[in-house]
Amino acid sequence: MLTLIKNAQLFAPRNLGECDLLVADGRIALIERHIDIGGASLPLKVIDAKGKLLVPGYVDTLVHITGGGGEGGFNSRTPELTLAEAVGAGVTTLVGALGTDADTRSIEDLFGKTKALTEDGLSCYMYTGSYEVPVRTLTGNVRSDLIFLDPVIGVGEIAIADHRGSQPTVQELARIASDANVGGMISGKSGIVMIHVGAGREQLELLHQVHRDFELRLSLFYPTHINRSRALLEAGIEFARKGGSIDFTASTTEHILAMGELRASEALALALEAGVSENQITISSDAQGSLPHFDQAGRLDGLEIGRIGSLHEEWTRAVREHQVSFSTALATVTRNPAKVTGLHRKGEIAVGKDADFNLLEPDSLTIDSVMCRGRWLQHNGKRVAKTAFEHVEVEA
Repeated sequence: MLTLIKNAQLFAPRNLGECDLLVADGRIALIERHIDIGGASLPLKVIDAKGKLLVPGYVDTLVHITGGGGEGGFNSRTPELTLAEAVGAGVTTLVGALGTDADTRSIEDLFGKTKALTEDGLSCYMYTGSYEVPVRTLTGNVRSDLIFLDPVIGVGEIAIADHRGSQPTVQELARIASDANVGGMISGKSGIVMIHVGAGREQLELLHQVHRDFELRLSLFYPTHINRSRALLEAGIEFARKGGSIDFTASTTEHILAMGELRASEALALALEAGVSENQITISSDAQGSLPHFDQAGRLDGLEIGRIGSLHEEWTRAVREHQVSFSTALATVTRNPAKVTGLHRKGEIAVGKDADFNLLEPDSLTIDSVMCRGRWLQHNGKRVAKTAFEHVEVEA
């Protein structure tokens, strides 16, 4: 089946104006002002998207797809991500991760969930490892996981500046980054090291120390939660000025905001104002991760769950409330995260890229339709993709 989308306002994320777009074999085959393949005897479905905005499918680089949490006991473990949640949020590409708990949650389970979400219609990848050092892997080491396992694109989230981490030394982190780097080189992947940054006063110093002592480039590291506080944001801005990329977390709570965290949308506006290149900033959801509240003594006093829908909410909030340009804000959840993680067929509307995109209503920016790899997952506001356990017939 070929799909021809006509008369949509295309954002690649750059504004391309009103265009037609032809999808063939799961990829974008043609983009023109007007495409007419009228008398040809082809299996063609034509969609008139007049008035709709066509944007790349969102790329979410930190999702706890098997659930997370557990800091408050076994009954505080968060649930797995569902296909419906991801599709409804416009996320077509996601990277799964473990977090604090790599004991009752396993890297094997993460691998299985990654494969399941891909079979259900999304493009799902994963990090090997967790907060913990030494890193737990599937094959026995980070390098081999990257080389031999297709879904594995990097390692993480390795925790620094956090009492829940393993307090890695500079030598330990350098070894992890070196193995990820070489594994990525051999396999043609990014080999990125996703870094969970806690509230500790050391902030990003460990990353700078690895860079100084071992001459490993800062761009190997991908620190997240940089909007945790204004002080950490300043440290993140300095990290970006020296060549690294920084990630803001979309999921938050009113309690956490009251304790000093910034919304991802506000942090984005402040980083841009400070001169950080728009190409070095991403936003991820941290979906299904726990959002714990700790008191001043470090004791847990509350817990909520990250939402994948926060990704859409925060980039659109950046446009509406913080006057960030539409294309710049959109790039933080599409093109930029795809480039940081080495997913080169994702995150942009261009010929040869995967046919992953969302159709948005122009005024409300609500998500009307979602396509991934040339297949509709949601169309005209209704989810049409289903899991193996949903037996209602749907028309894609």
